[in-house]
Amino acid sequence: MNILSAALVSVIVLAQATQPPAQPQAPRGGGQGRGRGAIAPIALTTSAWVDGGSIPDKYAQPGHDVSPPFAWTNVPDNVASFVLIAHDLDAPTGGGVDDYLHWLVWNIPGADRALPKGLPQGAALPNGTRQISTTGPNYRGPAAPAGGAPHHYVFELFALDTMLDVPAVGAPPAQTRAAVVAAMSGHVRGKGVYTGTYRRPNP
Repeated sequence: MNILSAALVSVIVLAQATQPPAQPQAPRGGGQGRGRGAIAPIALTTSAWVDGGSIPDKYAQPGHDVSPPFAWTNVPDNVASFVLIAHDLDAPTGGGVDDYLHWLVWNIPGADRALPKGLPQGAALPNGTRQISTTGPNYRGPAAPAGGAPHHYVFELFALDTMLDVPAVGAPPAQTRAAVVAAMSGHVRGKGVYTGTYRRPNP
């Protein structure tokens, strides 16, 4: 799969995630974990806001891009790693081929069941976790303009049966995102979705 094809796969999959589906789906082309059956629904939660509610300023750009805490349960067996993708459905980029990537975290250890508030900046963390956003190796908080409609932000957690051999440096974020989505193909065992909205306060 080339980079453009992978990017198209990514946006098709991510654009369908505004609501947690009754039967979670893997990224298109990803199958169902090499014949292991249906993808398990993971319960993804945060104490920062209610699902579908307004994201507080402290977890947005006005709050200096502090990443929110997340926790998850109902994880299937034999999970090797997790991937978290956070993106703005209302901010298309690249001529509509993709949307704005606020956070991509991959190779989260399979034994982990949470991400702490304020994950440190850096492309590679000590436990092997890797992260990027459109603007750097860190969480990029929401920043929908004041005066317009709130933007919708989707946080998707994927449980995989493998680690991903995708570096966090050396390529533009859009290419890294496409490479991660492509590498997930055939390895998704579970998925959880959490949503929020945000609009900058009026000056």
